Amino acid sequence: MALFPAPILTNGATHSAQQFRMLVRDLARGAEGITEGDDLKVTQRTTPGGGVVVGDGSGVIQGRVNAFQGHYAVCNIGSLDVPVAATGASGRSDMLIIRVEDPEYEGSLNPATDQIVYPQIISNVSSSATTIPDGRTGIPLARIDIPANTSTITNAMIKDIRKVANPRRDRTLYTQSPASLSTLIGGTSGTYSYFSTAPGWNIAVPAWATSVRIRVDIAGFRMSEGYVFGSLRATFGSSLTMQPVTIDDDQGTSTRRMTALVADTLTIPATYRGTTQLLRAQFAGGQYNTGKASVDSSSMFVADVEFFEAPR
Repeated sequence: MALFPAPILTNGATHSAQQFRMLVRDLARGAEGITEGDDLKVTQRTTPGGGVVVGDGSGVIQGRVNAFQGHYAVCNIGSLDVPVAATGASGRSDMLIIRVEDPEYEGSLNPATDQIVYPQIISNVSSSATTIPDGRTGIPLARIDIPANTSTITNAMIKDIRKVANPRRDRTLYTQSPASLSTLIGGTSGTYSYFSTAPGWNIAVPAWATSVRIRVDIAGFRMSEGYVFGSLRATFGSSLTMQPVTIDDDQGTSTRRMTALVADTLTIPATYRGTTQLLRAQFAGGQYNTGKASVDSSSMFVADVEFFEAPR
């Protein structure tokens, strides 16, 4: 039969498990992995010992035995303890995966009485492995790099190799033009000051974000009174600072303008997620500076902010 006889959720029709798995595949856009960044995270036991713990979460797993096997939706609620064998005279790397063994395609487990989705240790994988080394149906969660003669697993040995199936992204463009001339920023001390008439943007950080890529452009960046030499940067919240760029202008003492930008990729602290943080540009005069930097109503600030999701 080449075509399923009735679409999913057609009243009065019946649907095979394969048809539902193909629905999961379609909804997952053919991707596999964990659902959100903190799903199925592997950590040491509360008291470190001969095993690890898989946390709450869900994911989707691609069936690999048949091209039209579809995807499996899996979920773990609570902590799942997984024993890990001790090493002998040599160290060893093990991979912990969530495995699906569907008897429709492989094995002899009975879904009515047996657990066909389970954690599985693949022992003695490459010390750089990040993917399942054979064709079994499953998703990798962690590689555990165990030194010789070790029976206690700690977080330092656990390499997170999870992938988010469909990581979220959120990109917004912000603009701002000062209403008036800002306080002139000069000096040679390298001390940063905000542009007084450019208050910046209060930006909502998604609860799922793990990193952010920011670009701040200043058109009509104003220089006057002498040779302007210094650094331009932006801060995001109270603890994140973007990579500064050097402003090196040797155009005399007249008032002149240029376009400048700063850009960086920043890791989002856990305390920022779900909060609002201020993004704002700063300038500092450097050792050879004799001029003043400012912005005014002829200047324009543009911020391009894109948040990303990854395992955390």
